[in-house]
Amino acid sequence: MQRVRKEIGAEHIDLRSWQRHGITVAVLDTGMAEHPDLDGRVDAFFDFVWTNGRETACYDDNGHGTHVCGILCGSGRMSDGRYRGIAPDSRLVVCKVLDHRGDGSMEHMLQGILFVEKNYKLYNIRIVNISVGIGQLKDRRKVSELAGAIQRLWKLGLVVVCAAGNKGPGENTISAVGSGEKIIMVGCHDGNYRRGEPGSCSLYSGRGQEGGLIRKPDLVAPGTDIISCNAFYRERGEWRYYVAKSGTSMATPVVTGCAALLLQKEPYLSNDQVRERLIYSARDLGEAWNQQGWGMVNLRNL
Repeated sequence: MQRVRKEIGAEHIDLRSWQRHGITVAVLDTGMAEHPDLDGRVDAFFDFVWTNGRETACYDDNGHGTHVCGILCGSGRMSDGRYRGIAPDSRLVVCKVLDHRGDGSMEHMLQGILFVEKNYKLYNIRIVNISVGIGQLKDRRKVSELAGAIQRLWKLGLVVVCAAGNKGPGENTISAVGSGEKIIMVGCHDGNYRRGEPGSCSLYSGRGQEGGLIRKPDLVAPGTDIISCNAFYRERGEWRYYVAKSGTSMATPVVTGCAALLLQKEPYLSNDQVRERLIYSARDLGEAWNQQGWGMVNLRNL
């Protein structure tokens, strides 16, 4: 995470001068395990996979969601701050929409989105993080229904941040969930870290249509070898509080964290204004538009 913070200019941010009340983010993922770095951060946890949307105690039977939450707002408590998240004051409303394999049905995803739509005022949710890549489904009706539900979240004033998916580098391989014009879709790029090497997420990050009317992804962020919270840190008697994962799923909460910091500093901003500030301050990497969008998310100029 130190490498990530340096790449996006987060080392210039002094949170001590900002309001201490963090922004609430809804995270739709595999859930979230109890972890020392995430203690006291969760305002609600709802399970749409096994308990039909009931509120339950936090858990994560896959580990993906816990890792994502750590990137977003982990305190870094078990690493003396080394692996703290981008926006450590943020609050969480976690919706489990993916199972123990990291798979999920369209119905579970829609249930999670509809829950946020109905309850965002109750929990004061300002941002929605969807680190889930869904390919180009054959059932266009389901794709349209899901895209429409996500668009409604934006129309309500929520900032929605989605992963571009890992189906690249071919043209038009972005995830179906965030194809709308307003949704902030995040691809993966690590700057000079492992540039061009096998395993670099920029080599498989989903890409938009070259020359398309809507330029996707909107932004990129680091996503290779990102060290964050390990859901299974007490497994088999070993204490491993952190684990490395790669993909656009990891890049997405980096951008979500930047949006949360911006709203923490200027809570009166609309979601459209947040998107504009993020894309217009991005750092051009000199890549094709359908690979980098507006560029690397950049906190230096926010």
